[in-house]
Amino acid sequence: MQNIVKNLKIKRRAIASLAALHFYGNPSAKLKIVGVTGTNGKTTTATLLYKIATELGYKAGLIGTVENIVGTEKRPTVNTTPGPMMLNQLLSEMVEEGCEYVFMEVSSHGIDQRRIAGVEFIGGIFTNLTQDHLDYHKSMENYFLTKKKFFQSLSKDAFALSNNDDEHGKQILEGIKARNFLYGFTDMEYFHGNILKLDFSGLNLQFNNEKIESKLLGKFNAYNLLAVWSACSLLGFDMKKVKKILENIEPPKGRFDHFMSAKGVLGIVDFAHSPDSLEKILLAIKEIKPVNGKLITVFGCGGDRDPLKRRIMGKIGVNLSDVAILTSDNSRSEDPEKIIIEMKTDLSMNDLKKVEVIPDRHQAILRSIEIAQKGDIILCAGKGHETYQEIKGVKHHFNDMEELQKALK
Repeated sequence: MQNIVKNLKIKRRAIASLAALHFYGNPSAKLKIVGVTGTNGKTTTATLLYKIATELGYKAGLIGTVENIVGTEKRPTVNTTPGPMMLNQLLSEMVEEGCEYVFMEVSSHGIDQRRIAGVEFIGGIFTNLTQDHLDYHKSMENYFLTKKKFFQSLSKDAFALSNNDDEHGKQILEGIKARNFLYGFTDMEYFHGNILKLDFSGLNLQFNNEKIESKLLGKFNAYNLLAVWSACSLLGFDMKKVKKILENIEPPKGRFDHFMSAKGVLGIVDFAHSPDSLEKILLAIKEIKPVNGKLITVFGCGGDRDPLKRRIMGKIGVNLSDVAILTSDNSRSEDPEKIIIEMKTDLSMNDLKKVEVIPDRHQAILRSIEIAQKGDIILCAGKGHETYQEIKGVKHHFNDMEELQKALK
């Protein structure tokens, strides 16, 4: 029955795609559109490409999780990849605005539900693939095959850029028509990177023979930067200017946002809401954390979403933290305390010694600040750029960065 309902929804969206193309023509044919797909890194990669293009003097558009931008005008976003009518409307407005480039996050839902049907891409970027959305895709194989459909749809004139260090990186390029390129840090890829230094001041990197400096933090951002640098090269951008822009570029909202409090506590807010993204942000912090500093992590798991990842995230978050405060995320229609119980499933008695359970996220953040001392780090993970918390179907204003900054004076 569920498959029948899903197939009907896909057919309806296919019809909507055709209707959108009929109504708007095909605005994508007049734009140079680069799609970014993968579990993590889509927002950072697409946003940085948009910022670089505009800094270089091109008119550009951005479509993604945090915001949609037509030229310089920001628009609200509902889904990472909009439905076909909204997507084609945005693209049509970008054409009218005189945009040349569009950088777009392409979600697995957007691919599977044919939201991008008829869109002509000049390039596609694959960041990585880790467990997420299995409530929808049912298996990692289905999840991967959905992502691969995007690359199979690219024309022979387009480029396909993939992360060689991800286990699916080469596989996703197999049998496609597009020109394909690999980027990574471990082999002799076409676009090869080395990490020369990473600390709280940022990253010193070498891409092929070019030295790159960035204010962005963490190894995972080294991958995002290499993907961006590689894509800029494939787009024919002036790479000397790209290098200068990368030195001053800021991360998107809610992606390793950080500030130092007056009493010497570092506060970090990140959107990490999957096992892999949580692990990466925690490992990135541990790589640059002062020896005597504690890492205090405030995190939860979303309701009405993949329940299989809760026990995994619980274990990762506790193992890689000195203190773990389990709290609510967007519990939606579920009981936050039930979600937290599931997060504790695989925790040992030793693990539980460093765990506090505070379902109220506001109180959980206050507790983290109460514990923190000079040299410690507080990570609020899961909500990132979001300015609300959804509880029992109602959205209430809530912003992790606001909460931290108000209390960490």
